[in-house]
Amino acid sequence: MAAEQVESWGVPWEQAFGYVQAVRHGDTIHVAGQFSHDGEGLVAPAPVDEHGRVTDFGTMEEQMRTTYANTAKLLARFGATMEDVVEEVVHVLDMDSAFAAAGPVRRTAFATGTPQVATTILVTPRLAQPGQLVEISCTARLSA
Repeated sequence: MAAEQVESWGVPWEQAFGYVQAVRHGDTIHVAGQFSHDGEGLVAPAPVDEHGRVTDFGTMEEQMRTTYANTAKLLARFGATMEDVVEEVVHVLDMDSAFAAAGPVRRTAFATGTPQVATTILVTPRLAQPGQLVEISCTARLSA
């Protein structure tokens, strides 16, 4: 089945890696891992040491907030909202800072006290951009 619609940001890393940001098949939208960027680079990068390791996770909340905002903008291109998200996977570098930020940020992003989203959160040793703390992929279903 061919994709009915694909969307990208037009950022250099899409061409370099070779992918699109989201694909719609029927009533389902698959959104690739989103992160905190403004189209030019990372927003609120965490400080890193000379080896590229993060030294402070204090920007987790801002990165997470921007990541969800980017996801919402991308979903809007398909006529969808965060309310249409049925599943998400959250990749983080540090679980403690993610848990501290996730509750308030997710309640705002999904506009509800208890987001009705099947969620998995995983710790990973590294993400694509230096200073990147979080990446979120999701699946949304459009209502008929």
